[in-house]
Amino acid sequence: MKKKNYVAVAGLAILTACNSPQNNNMEWFDNAVNTSGHQLLYMAEQLKNEPDTLCFPRSIKDGKYRLENPTDWTTGFYPGSMWLAYELTGNEALAKQARLYTNRLEEMQYYTGNHDLGFMMFCSYGQGLRLKPELGDSLILVNSSESLSSRYDSKVGLIRSWDFGEWSYPVIIDNMMNLEMLFWASERTGNPKFREIAVAHAAKTLKNHFRDDMTSYHVVSYDAATGDVESKGTFQGYADSSAWARGQAWGVYGYTMCYRFTKQPEYLEAAHKIAEYIMSNRPAENDYIPYWDYNAPNIPNEPRDASAASITASALLELSGYGDKAQGQKYFQYAEQILKQLSSDEYLAKEGENHGFILKHSVGSFPHDSEVDTPLNYTDYYYLEALKRYNETKDTI
Repeated sequence: MKKKNYVAVAGLAILTACNSPQNNNMEWFDNAVNTSGHQLLYMAEQLKNEPDTLCFPRSIKDGKYRLENPTDWTTGFYPGSMWLAYELTGNEALAKQARLYTNRLEEMQYYTGNHDLGFMMFCSYGQGLRLKPELGDSLILVNSSESLSSRYDSKVGLIRSWDFGEWSYPVIIDNMMNLEMLFWASERTGNPKFREIAVAHAAKTLKNHFRDDMTSYHVVSYDAATGDVESKGTFQGYADSSAWARGQAWGVYGYTMCYRFTKQPEYLEAAHKIAEYIMSNRPAENDYIPYWDYNAPNIPNEPRDASAASITASALLELSGYGDKAQGQKYFQYAEQILKQLSSDEYLAKEGENHGFILKHSVGSFPHDSEVDTPLNYTDYYYLEALKRYNETKDTI
């Protein structure tokens, strides 16, 4: 077991001074930022004696931390959250802990066991490289991109998602999120291979994952020999024909991001249409947090999913910068309402509560009775990214 760095309690006190409210209209934002920083450092203090091999907080189960080893798909979100909170607060204690947890993922640059290297490495090392780079960060991300690319099969034209189950070649909508690291790798190295893989994956996913109303299937399986579609269905949604809320969020985020790198109009059009579906199907006029599936059978007595909301808010804030001004204002205002609702007492935890997670009321996989109405580390990550984007965007819209 490696020796753990101690989280200085004094670091908690710094946060409040970093973000005193400048006006009443931003009190919710300042409270959200301060609370987030406190929560992340509180969690680091609780986990300081956990072994490096099982130290990544994913959620809460039976009143205790659900901790994961480095190969879990969610391991990049806790260090990534601390990087984002550091950017929002300037608190060096957060940067210190972010780097500590980021570096525990170094060996994962060669991992080829899943399609989630973008989540794992770009949310951690990518943020570290952007904010406080260390020698080797860039190479680790390039190696991670090579590892992710090894799951691409040119016969199918897609990156394989899972290695379990009875599917021949499963691809899930979530995989759109991992393409960002590939686009980055081509820009960094000049090697077009990574971009070509990302574009091929995005194009075929757009062709086969979406229905006419731009709701998404969760899982599309392909014939590994021919690349033809074998089946379309769900794994975490209510039904094969339903609109799983986080799947919609992955979609609008993924195609907005793809447009950023490619400027291909079909990706922007897809993002707009998915966004319109989300906004047209909110629970109520002044309620912006979706149920875990838009077609769940017992609405309004179904769990909400704060993870879908936070991912959507972050995506819409980027999307607000593409297209005409009126449309951009609409996306910005919708994202702002999501963030304000997530920052209310109903969703934002009090300092020292929720085991240090920032937001409450997320859903991992309802059909498997897994992580239902619980905090999730990726909810917190995209909430913080959305707060960052909101802060950068609010004076330009």
